[in-house]
Amino acid sequence: MSQIESYQVIVLGGGKGGKTLAIELGQKGVKTALIERSAEMIGGSCINVACIPTKTLITSARAAQAARHAGDFGVRTGEVTVDWPAVRRRAEGVVSAMRGMNHKNFTSAGSLDFILGNGRFVGPRMIEVGEANGVVRQLTAEKIFINTGTRPAQPNIPGLDEVGALNSESIQRLDELPEHLVVLGGSYVGLEFAQMFRYFGSKVTVLERAPQLLKKEDADVVEVLSDLLREEGVDLQLNSAVERIEKDDKGVAVVLTTDGKTTRVSGSHLLVALGRTPNTEELNLAAAGVEVDKRGFVKVNERLETTASGIWALGDLNGGPQFTHASFDDYRIVKANVFDGGQRTTTDRLVPFTLFTEPELARVGLTEKEARQQGLDIRVAKLPVAAIPRAKTMSETRGLIKAVVDAATDRILGCTVLSVEAGEMLGAVQMAMIAGLPFAALRDAVLSHPTLVEGFNNLFANVPLHALLKQQVQSKTHGLCQAKRNRLCA
Repeated sequence: MSQIESYQVIVLGGGKGGKTLAIELGQKGVKTALIERSAEMIGGSCINVACIPTKTLITSARAAQAARHAGDFGVRTGEVTVDWPAVRRRAEGVVSAMRGMNHKNFTSAGSLDFILGNGRFVGPRMIEVGEANGVVRQLTAEKIFINTGTRPAQPNIPGLDEVGALNSESIQRLDELPEHLVVLGGSYVGLEFAQMFRYFGSKVTVLERAPQLLKKEDADVVEVLSDLLREEGVDLQLNSAVERIEKDDKGVAVVLTTDGKTTRVSGSHLLVALGRTPNTEELNLAAAGVEVDKRGFVKVNERLETTASGIWALGDLNGGPQFTHASFDDYRIVKANVFDGGQRTTTDRLVPFTLFTEPELARVGLTEKEARQQGLDIRVAKLPVAAIPRAKTMSETRGLIKAVVDAATDRILGCTVLSVEAGEMLGAVQMAMIAGLPFAALRDAVLSHPTLVEGFNNLFANVPLHALLKQQVQSKTHGLCQAKRNRLCA
């Protein structure tokens, strides 16, 4: 057995939160080890298999769709074809550059040791690392941060293992475009890939067990998104419970039950987009006293502390929001608390998200459904995107904006934007929410014209009057009318 190597900090897994912490500590002279299992995952899931490559592919898909509609803008083009190998090469080039940048950051921080290998706990604050060359090292540290992320879930569906299927990672490595892509799951990942491959020219069918897509979102918003996907040729089949997967002459068949009837959907390729599984089972967490929940996610408190002293968990595997920006905020929390004497927590933090369909769906805070389930007294405002001048100039008027306002305080509780550039627009509302501003601040703000953000002027002008205020206004109006009548009669 090799000699035990001592560090001040060990970061196990190089996701967004962990790698950012490791680099900063290494640059500040804190003796730190960063362990990453694969050279193909340097920098974490986001830049290698998730956010960056998928959004790069989506950009190419949007370009193809825009080319098809160029005539609507007075621009004449020829037949639109998609060179899938070239699309892949572009995405791979973006990923390779970012991976290289991360590797340079890891190896240039003076007090940071970057180790490629599989790490696992062998005791409290003790990690064993098996490197590719067969060398086994034992590391110990005062503080350990776990940031090993998640991977696409493989559900237990009869026939799935035998037939095989794509997931959100393997579909990016296809040699050719699917003729007919069948997507299991009508949530965020599934819908992005569904629309993307429809834009690339594939026939696409989405199968969703629930009665609506994106079951966490408000039904009125999802209805608009569903309608536009159908208009683009995506076949959406709801209330569809998958029974088994089979091979057939077209490639793969999904046997499902819809409204009590058994049906089949056949396609050339099957994409399973049914959630993600934490990368925890090979970490031997029990040896360190780190507990996980029934799904395998690491249990943490609001300070991201695990059940073992001196060990924290960041990013997707701690059961919090599975977003890169949430993982980055996890870094800020542990950095502030563990190293800077702060008192930051995950409590009440505003974590936005963006679904990168076209138009995009972005939200921060509560939906109307969530607010009503909590028994809150709310006012709801809506605005069709078609009412925004900038959207008209872009010929992209699909969608709507929706806000939920606290009836007593006038503060914004949540906002959903289904619009072109929704992810960019949402930041304006989020800043107002962070500042605790009343909705009137956005209603009355002087916003540049013509921009999409300008739509918030009209959205918040649509907030209904509070019931008591409405009664007072009506009473005052009635009094004025009565006074006028009295003067006329005098």
